Amino acid sequence: MDYREAGVDVEAGRAFVGQIRRLVENTYRPEVLGNLGGFSGCFRLPTGYQNPILVSGTDGVGTKLKIAHTVDRHDTVGIDLVAMCVNDVLTCGAEPLFFLDYLATGKLNPDQLAAVVAGIAQGCQTAGCALLGGETAEMPGFYQPGEYDLAGFCVGIVEESKMLNGTQVQIGDRIIGLASRGVHSNGFSLVRKIIENQGNNWQDCPEELGGQSLQDVLLTPTQIYVKPILEALRSGLPIHGLAHITGGGLPENLPRCLGSGQAVKVDHHQWSIPAIFQWLAQTGDVNLPEMFNTFNMGIGFAVIVSPEAEQQTLTHFENTQIPAYPIGEVIAGNGELIGSWN
Repeated sequence: MDYREAGVDVEAGRAFVGQIRRLVENTYRPEVLGNLGGFSGCFRLPTGYQNPILVSGTDGVGTKLKIAHTVDRHDTVGIDLVAMCVNDVLTCGAEPLFFLDYLATGKLNPDQLAAVVAGIAQGCQTAGCALLGGETAEMPGFYQPGEYDLAGFCVGIVEESKMLNGTQVQIGDRIIGLASRGVHSNGFSLVRKIIENQGNNWQDCPEELGGQSLQDVLLTPTQIYVKPILEALRSGLPIHGLAHITGGGLPENLPRCLGSGQAVKVDHHQWSIPAIFQWLAQTGDVNLPEMFNTFNMGIGFAVIVSPEAEQQTLTHFENTQIPAYPIGEVIAGNGELIGSWN
């Protein structure tokens, strides 16, 4: 008996590394040292910092992967993986430097996993960070045939004096909401439950979605906000706080960037809730507060600025092709969110 008979094809693993080498190397920044294939990835700190702070984040894609497995479409979930990590690191005002992935499967399918890595590489290029390395684990008997799991790890950098930590936020500051591209990568356990309970298929095209199929809408990758936010910070816009709107929606995530003695007030009538959320709420008979406590509801990222910079900030993001809306303000309180949907 050998390792291949036990379910692990070492030669296929080596061939897979060769297959993705160009994808990985296309993401490299000047600070990357060495080549793909070593035991670790090496990265030189960028110059120009007086007191650099390294900021790290890790995340996965969650049960959105179940849809990718079911419909055999794997070209977008890698983008989701990168987005979930780099958007979190960004909330401190940090620039993502490098990214590593962990990909585990029961049996290595080179073409399937190459599509996943292509998405990861695309996400890294969009965020401006290097895909520094990763791990592909073949684990026979641990996953169902055709299934895999993903995890990602990101490191960014920010000047200590420019790091956003809640102390910059002031009562009266305005909240700018940046549009999401749909459901992103959170709330899919509820999404899947709604669709399965109602007997829908992923190929269905509800009239409310304008002819798009459920799988196309739901597999739309998470928006990466890195470059527009970094451009805003470097332009001198008085940004006081940033929040990535993920699991728990606006109520859980927006207050995380506040200082003590503060709360936020949000008016959801300031933006149009995307059709997919309206369809999910109606199809699953989910009330509005529960929808806002589960999904991003069309706002994927929030920017807190001083009142006098509100219009300038809106204009900046409109010029980057990301719709932006004045959705609320910072008020006195104890870390709560007061929403117009309650």
